[in-house]
Amino acid sequence: MITNEGLILACSAIGAGLAMIAGVGPGIGQGIAAGYGANAVGRNPGAKSDITSTMLLGQAVAETTGLYGLAIAFILLFANPLLGKL
Repeated sequence: MITNEGLILACSAIGAGLAMIAGVGPGIGQGIAAGYGANAVGRNPGAKSDITSTMLLGQAVAETTGLYGLAIAFILLFANPLLGKL
């Protein structure tokens, strides 16, 4: 028989796994941005500092999405707020 606590823990584990899928998008986006940044520096070496700073800012913003997914996964696994509602 499935208890309410077991159901919440099972659904939380599934939700944490789904939240970690959020790390795929930033990884792909950062790889594409780095490739285009290297391409741009190769075409215009004089603008290296501007290109690099813009690329790093964009990668930092993209990384926050993955970090939010990781935070949600940790909350669901280790500090589950739903267990206190039983």
